Amino acid sequence: MTRPLASLVRVSKSYGQGDTAVAALQEADLDIFPGEILLIEGPSGSGKTTLLSILGLVLKASAGEVWIDGRDVAPLPERELASVRAAHFGFIFQGFNLFPALTALENVALAIRMKGTRGVKPVPEARRLLTAVGLADRMNYLPANLSGGQKQRVAIARALGGDPPIILGDEPTAALDTRTALGVMDLLRSLARDQGRAVVVVTHDPRLERYADRVARVEDGRVTSIDVMDDRTAA
Repeated sequence: MTRPLASLVRVSKSYGQGDTAVAALQEADLDIFPGEILLIEGPSGSGKTTLLSILGLVLKASAGEVWIDGRDVAPLPERELASVRAAHFGFIFQGFNLFPALTALENVALAIRMKGTRGVKPVPEARRLLTAVGLADRMNYLPANLSGGQKQRVAIARALGGDPPIILGDEPTAALDTRTALGVMDLLRSLARDQGRAVVVVTHDPRLERYADRVARVEDGRVTSIDVMDDRTAA
């Protein structure tokens, strides 16, 4: 049986204390496997983004275990967590989060430089990644001169800097029209199937279910179901 790349075990997250405490996540269990696209769905405020943020080591859990590469990293101090996060995760956001004054090439190269991957030259690696996501002819464009889909492809190239095994997306298609959104998902599916990465996407977008291997549903801070998608139309 394939070992998970990451696991959440009875993970909870609360904000505040005592009578004013609010439980954002309650005893969530979730395994992340290589080569799959996992969607995390649920109503607004259900805990989806909190779950993704704890998985990606952006937030610390109030309780529970976060297993990455065979060890529970939840107790680690932030300095060590930052190193684990940089080595294992790439992040894609709804709003692209590109620096407007930097070209596509500069945006990706900066992310690679910040990760500090040994033996990797940021600019040549950024060129390689932008070519891989279909933007060889847009490397020197500023974000203002790119379409929404092209910006998201830059963001995906940036997320791939440092060769992380897990890609996390927080509503990465929400700002895109259907054709562009499905093009982005085609690219993410190829990262999962062809490169063996795990792709985890928080979404409200029902268009994406055709790409999912599994769908985890979150309600009121709990993972209420995890469904295997056997009838994907985009398989």
